[in-house]
Amino acid sequence: MKILGKVAFLLLLGGMWCQNNRNTKAGGKSTKKSGGNQGGDVGQSLPVVDPTHGNTGSTTGIGSTRGTAEAAPEGAAGARNAGQQTDDMRLHFLKNTQVTCNDGTAAGFYLKEFRGSRRWQLFLEGGWCCHSKETCDSRYQNIPRLMSSSRWPQTKRGTGILSSQAEENPHWYNANIVFIPYCSSDVWSGTGPAPTPPPRPRQGREKERDRNTNATEYTFMGSLIIREVIKDLIPKGIKLAKVVMLSGTSAGGTGVLLNIERVASQLEQLGAEAQVRGLVDSGWFLESKQQRSPNCPETISCSPEDAIKIGLRLWNGVVPDRCRQLYKRGEEWQCFFGHKLYSTLTSPLFVVQWLFDEEQLRVENIYMGGQSLSEEQWQYIQNLGRELKNSLTDVTAVFAPSCLSHTVITKSNWMSFQVKGTSLPRALHCWDRSLEATRNNRTPAKGCPFHLVDTCQWPQCNPTCPALVDQATQQELTLLQMLVAMGLDLQKLGLDPQGDADSLASMVSNGG
Repeated sequence: MKILGKVAFLLLLGGMWCQNNRNTKAGGKSTKKSGGNQGGDVGQSLPVVDPTHGNTGSTTGIGSTRGTAEAAPEGAAGARNAGQQTDDMRLHFLKNTQVTCNDGTAAGFYLKEFRGSRRWQLFLEGGWCCHSKETCDSRYQNIPRLMSSSRWPQTKRGTGILSSQAEENPHWYNANIVFIPYCSSDVWSGTGPAPTPPPRPRQGREKERDRNTNATEYTFMGSLIIREVIKDLIPKGIKLAKVVMLSGTSAGGTGVLLNIERVASQLEQLGAEAQVRGLVDSGWFLESKQQRSPNCPETISCSPEDAIKIGLRLWNGVVPDRCRQLYKRGEEWQCFFGHKLYSTLTSPLFVVQWLFDEEQLRVENIYMGGQSLSEEQWQYIQNLGRELKNSLTDVTAVFAPSCLSHTVITKSNWMSFQVKGTSLPRALHCWDRSLEATRNNRTPAKGCPFHLVDTCQWPQCNPTCPALVDQATQQELTLLQMLVAMGLDLQKLGLDPQGDADSLASMVSNGG
């Protein structure tokens, strides 16, 4: 009997090992339209390491996802099981398994609850988009985590405004933090439909109608993902929220512009009395100035406008109703640009925008520190700062440093940047206090600014700007040193290195 008992025990162990091994393989497999993971909390069989976290080098420049949240150390799960407090956000898959990532795997969100808090922050990750079978195939091959959840880690640790540490995030550390990973490739605008078989060749109107069908292998449901996340947060208490801030960086920032009215309407329909606010970081783009073929090939060479025009049909994308009514059919793409959309929004919005946005420059094939620079490109850089500044004139709440960079709110050093002596966290706090005062029929406090735009004209004239780095040598450079390194003749451009350095210092001392 003892021998038989030992044999049975060994068989039981072997069966458990095989089952766990199958689960691990299933969790790590990335297949298009596989149906993905099931709804609910993530299980222990999923991989805990995200090898593609960080700067992934997206198919096109716009939508860099650097520094949004870090994969948490493996010990986090143990600390949670031991009942200790953890700073990690934990992955939850959507309960509605019909709303998915591009490849059919389950969409989801990371949540870090702060018990008793009635403040919520919902963050939309960035990463630009794909707009055709070719661009989506390339994106799936090179950046699969932006199209599939199959290798998402179980936990993430927020940085910047997503941090739960008061030292790093003084005014929002005690909110409920929700990080929504970007896996729909549609600038958070898609509502399906599911892929359909390629149509047979047709002519005329039938051919045009076929262009509106999704003939790829992918599903685009970004806007629906946001809706389902809010539904799944109801048991967590979001209906009792006092403030809900929808935030995002780059394409996620544009996603805030496109979805904030829809989120406010959904929460109102749920009976919530929360004030819904938007925080847009580096998602306030301008139209491209570069001349391109009017018949844009469906490749990464398309301008952002053409990519969105083509993508809207593929994604079945939606834009805010009040903006859509301003434009005729086929012109809805204009609502992706903040300076055209802003006046139609009713929810409070705070815009964070570098005046010399690196991704805006890359659209024009300008790479600071990485290639030669022509006089025309230098002129474009200077004009960009002026145009962005002008586009922000009527924005009530704005933080716009005269710097060359892209995204800021999720960087650990986000507190170090200032405009006219005010840091970004301070400006957001002032905006918060002003909204609360207005809501309670009180006069907003004076001396607490939140419309902050640098007045100096040069890139990097703000002394708190992130450092410029020569990509060849990895050395930090001043702006004038970088212009020389990129082949510009300063004297030919009428720039005196010493004199302009002095004028820069003068502009800085006058408050930027």
